[in-house]
Amino acid sequence: MGRTSESDVLVIGLGRFGAAAAVELRRLGHKVVGLERDAVRAERFIGSLTQVIHGDGSDPGVIRDAKAGRFKIAIVAIGSSIEGSVLAAANLVDAGVPDIWGKAMSVEHARILDRIGVHHIVRPESDTGRRVAHLVGGRLQDYIEFDDGFAIVKMRPPQETIGFTLEQSQIRSKYGVTVVGVKSPGEGFTYAVPSTKVSAHDTLILSGPTDLLERLAARP
Repeated sequence: MGRTSESDVLVIGLGRFGAAAAVELRRLGHKVVGLERDAVRAERFIGSLTQVIHGDGSDPGVIRDAKAGRFKIAIVAIGSSIEGSVLAAANLVDAGVPDIWGKAMSVEHARILDRIGVHHIVRPESDTGRRVAHLVGGRLQDYIEFDDGFAIVKMRPPQETIGFTLEQSQIRSKYGVTVVGVKSPGEGFTYAVPSTKVSAHDTLILSGPTDLLERLAARP
């Protein structure tokens, strides 16, 4: 590969999660190197990624041969073995990769990854399940929660905002959340300003603490 750039990414494990991340990163213009211990699976991605290496990421020698330390970003997407995932993550930490993402299969797995120095931990099934729980049967149409109890949501407008400007409805002062933008039917997204008037058919994009957003979403 030669010299790496800020956009180069190493993905260890090309199962469903790792493959989806690697292929999408490649589509977005990143140079992506995939490291996969299953030879048949590794061969499947030749041509789809910048480079595919057949090897076991839990082996320090494989990580050294892959020159993992040259990458700014690495993703540990191993889902078949917690031990393999932890060892691969530890190898990346030892290699000095400055931005490591790890897929965790349990709370305990996530805790271990955090303790050994993984910077970002993703729990796909848990995260998706929580997101669905917030969407089912409510006003919320989309929901993204961050680690610090902060979220961004897309929702139908509460009754008390309909027909009023944001300045008049005072959502921020009443509920402690911010209306970031408004999407009217057939029109593009517009950033919200105090004079923005909300109609019943609009979609609101809001940000703020998760509990406060949930309180607003529970309003009629």
